[in-house]
Amino acid sequence: MKIAICPGSFDPVTKGHLDIIRRTANMFDKVIVVVMHNYHKPNSYFTADERVELLSRCTKDIENVTVDMHEGLLASYAKEKGAVAIVKGLRAVSDFDYEFQQALTNKKLSPEIETVFITANSDYMYLSSSVVKQVCEFGGDISDFVPAEVCDDIIQRIRERNSRI
Repeated sequence: MKIAICPGSFDPVTKGHLDIIRRTANMFDKVIVVVMHNYHKPNSYFTADERVELLSRCTKDIENVTVDMHEGLLASYAKEKGAVAIVKGLRAVSDFDYEFQQALTNKKLSPEIETVFITANSDYMYLSSSVVKQVCEFGGDISDFVPAEVCDDIIQRIRERNSRI
C-alpha cells in the first residue's frame, strides 16, 4: 500500500488545500492529511483539534483520506506511518524555495521517503489561508475560497477574533 502524507497548518483549510488533497488521493492508496504546528505562525485562528475537525468534514467523501495531527518532525511522522511520499502543493515560485529546502532536509532525515510537488490548480494559485483571513476580516465574501462544509465556521471564528482585537 502506497501511503502519502499531506502536511500543512490549514489555518483555515481552503479550496486550494482540498484540491491538492483530492489530487493526491487519486495517486496514492492512502493519504494522511496531517495538521502540523507551524512555529512561524504562532497565532493560529483555530486550534489543531479544530483544524482536524474542519478537514475531516471536508474530506469525509474521499474514502482513502484520513486526518491526523502531529507536533514534531514531519520526516519522523512520515516514517512512523509507513509513508512513501510527502506531498506539497506549490502556488508560485516563491513557495518552491522554502519547500525545496524542507524537502532536502526531510530527505536527509528519512532517505526512503520522497517529496512530491503538485502545482496548484490555476483557479487557486493566488489563494492562501492568509488571504482568506484578510478578506473575511474586512467583511468580504470568502465562499469562493473555502469549502462550503466549513465556510460558516470560518467566517464566525475570524469575525469573532477580529471583534476582540
